Amino acid sequence: MALVSAKEMLEKARDGKYAVGQFNINNLEWTKSILQTAEELKSPVILGVSEGAGKYMTGFKTVAAMVKAMVECLNITVPVALHLDHGTYDGCYKCIEAGFSSIMFDGSHFPIEENVAKTKELIAVCKKKGLSLEAEVGAIGGEEDGVIGRGECADPDECKKIADLGVTMLAAGIGNIHGKYPADWPGLSFETLAAVKAKVGNMPLVLHGGTGIPTDMIKKAISLGVAKINVNTECQLAFQAATRKYIEEGKDLVGKGFDPRKLLAPGAQAIKDCVKEKMEIFGSVGKA
Repeated sequence: MALVSAKEMLEKARDGKYAVGQFNINNLEWTKSILQTAEELKSPVILGVSEGAGKYMTGFKTVAAMVKAMVECLNITVPVALHLDHGTYDGCYKCIEAGFSSIMFDGSHFPIEENVAKTKELIAVCKKKGLSLEAEVGAIGGEEDGVIGRGECADPDECKKIADLGVTMLAAGIGNIHGKYPADWPGLSFETLAAVKAKVGNMPLVLHGGTGIPTDMIKKAISLGVAKINVNTECQLAFQAATRKYIEEGKDLVGKGFDPRKLLAPGAQAIKDCVKEKMEIFGSVGKA
């Protein structure tokens, strides 16, 4: 199955009161584990790629070629979108050229007028090519690839300005954070989320920083219009813990346990388990 934009899957999720998971990929193991789990659970899925991860994998063209070939060779039948995560203006154009099916332009650090102008331009380009576009208002807390946010809550009126341009989905800061949540985190601002929803209507909303948000908050956010939830850190932590355990138990020293296919297998399985758990919580299982 060819890559698809995220538009249709997110509109279905919004109407069906569930969310599609965006799981960030970092290498072949990540990509394979997520795709296989999505196929097994018959769930639509969005593969997120940060600019740092794209650079690590030698470029967006390499990433797009790998994902497209893997979808074909694994006989993936569920909808798969390949999405740029927190893209810069230049990064968006590079991903469009490379063959991504969806992009996120993160103009949240610009003055609202500049965010609007750049977003409007990218929307026109994406519409011509049949790609979906995500925009952001209000910085997401924490750090991702050098982009630092304090977990600000978005201004609902600014959200409406961006939504009215015709973006596919909108990421609005509601106190969410990239990475691990601190012990004193006050939780999501559902008041902000409800206010944003009231301004943007049926626009599918995006919740970044899905790692560590309690299940009850996730489900409440979905009930208030969130149709896409991003997960990255949780898969990284699961991979790290499983790999550490394998090495600490000395399994890499037994036979050909040093073979990277064996060395990385527990981590790959841990990613699958993490993705499965999230898809079940988000309600996307069987929705492909």
